[in-house]
Amino acid sequence: MKKQILTLSAAAFMAALTCQTAFALDHDVVILHTNDTHCGIEENMGYAGLVWYENQMKEETPYVTLVDAGDAIQGAPVGTLSEGEYLVQIMNKAGYDFAVPGNHEFDYGMEKLLGLSARLDCGYSACNFVNLPSKTQVFAPYRIMEYDDIQVAFVGVATPESITKSTPAYFQDQFGRYRFGFCEDETGEALYSQVQSAVDQARGEGADYVIMVGHLGDNGITEKWSSRSVIANTTGIDAAIDGHSHEVCVENVPNENGEMVVLTQTGTKFANIGKLTITTDGQIQASHVSAVTDAEGNPAKDAEMESFINGIKSQYEESLKVVLGRTDVDLMDKDPETGLRAVRKAETNLGDLCADASRYMMGADIGFMNGGGIRAGIEAGDITYEDALSVFPYGNMICMAEVSGQKIKDALEMGVKNYPEESGGFIHVSGLTYTVDSSVPSSVVLDEKRNFVSVGGEYRVRDIYVGEEPLDVNRTYTLASHNYWLKSGGDGMSMLMGCPILKDETMVDVDTITSYISEYLGGTVGEEYKDPRGQGRITIK
Repeated sequence: MKKQILTLSAAAFMAALTCQTAFALDHDVVILHTNDTHCGIEENMGYAGLVWYENQMKEETPYVTLVDAGDAIQGAPVGTLSEGEYLVQIMNKAGYDFAVPGNHEFDYGMEKLLGLSARLDCGYSACNFVNLPSKTQVFAPYRIMEYDDIQVAFVGVATPESITKSTPAYFQDQFGRYRFGFCEDETGEALYSQVQSAVDQARGEGADYVIMVGHLGDNGITEKWSSRSVIANTTGIDAAIDGHSHEVCVENVPNENGEMVVLTQTGTKFANIGKLTITTDGQIQASHVSAVTDAEGNPAKDAEMESFINGIKSQYEESLKVVLGRTDVDLMDKDPETGLRAVRKAETNLGDLCADASRYMMGADIGFMNGGGIRAGIEAGDITYEDALSVFPYGNMICMAEVSGQKIKDALEMGVKNYPEESGGFIHVSGLTYTVDSSVPSSVVLDEKRNFVSVGGEYRVRDIYVGEEPLDVNRTYTLASHNYWLKSGGDGMSMLMGCPILKDETMVDVDTITSYISEYLGGTVGEEYKDPRGQGRITIK
């Protein structure tokens, strides 16, 4: 078993003890944690490996707690087909004690999420997820657990990016007014204040330790809402379990007073199991478990959890094997040389195919597909229903709208505002080509919820052509994309909302791509898509 251990410095440890009157533990407290499992129920160690390791820890100490930092119920057919229900059943079987909602917990709608929280044995917690305008908390802000005479508070924090990285309409009423929020503002102060209030309240109730469990992230996300920024602008947090950015990290981060707080995140899809330990002498240690093996060195799995998962799989497996088409080439969401995800910052042949499918099936001038909506690649061979659902797990509906050339240009600019960093709003195109000048700094102006407002300076996108003609900002074009952008303004694409809808939610995204392959490609994706880097529709300088 591989472990990477980091122990807080003595100075940080003493700072963590400032609120404690006495210390009394006869066994270590072991907090096992997961994040961004994204329906990877059997990937890497999977839930069966997690439960096996959990049971091993329970043989060493009676104080074992299991925590999830969000994005567990979306990402594969097992989530899509049940709208998260199967994952909640699995999490209950594993015995989770605390969970926070990630942005993708909201993907099945607000009513569904609230129902899932009620059926999740531990429920969801988040101190900053509030009803508007009252700002009353939707879920419990924290939970205090007792181990001997020691009390540990787990404070939940959900990313304000949920509004634009799920579906904005889910947080609004029928008139477009926001009914829910995440204490977001232009500076981050509203979030810091809300977290500080929850920490102080937990301390006031007797918590000796405070563990922040956040779906916040660090690299590639909104800096003011990152876990680092929350720690840097608060006091009283002893350790932070994080998610959202799919990073693997164990490190010390200074809080507002310069005291060190351990920050840990495990990657995604059970690449690691996180282990946070409060030792009998009061130290906090963080580590990652990258493999669990039995006495013979074989991957270890809990037989009861394996059987439980197999029972769930049997309810939908046959339907996933249905063949919908074929591809003669690998359809890529990754860079073929590095193996790293590419669809959020570069053209790929799969991105081209998805954009083509929307444009051709709608009969539009232009097709748009967001990189964040492409969740997997497809290997050469038969394309099954499972393959298609793995690419499109959201169930978005394809629409066609009338959109001005200026709004098209603004959307393209919004899509590359983060380049060379990733962006879920990076746009794959059909019927259109464009160039990105990455030497020009982004001047996109956003509101406090990270929605597009304007472009304040020079555009990074240029040489935009629709077919053979330059884009005319004063002309109206027909644009095919999904309801997530055209009706809900997802990824902050607020400029597309309110445009006249000519064809409203005509096909689900899975059917769009398979129908395109069947009707326009003769049932097979062929040589026209052979280059994994696409067809040269996007040029980046």
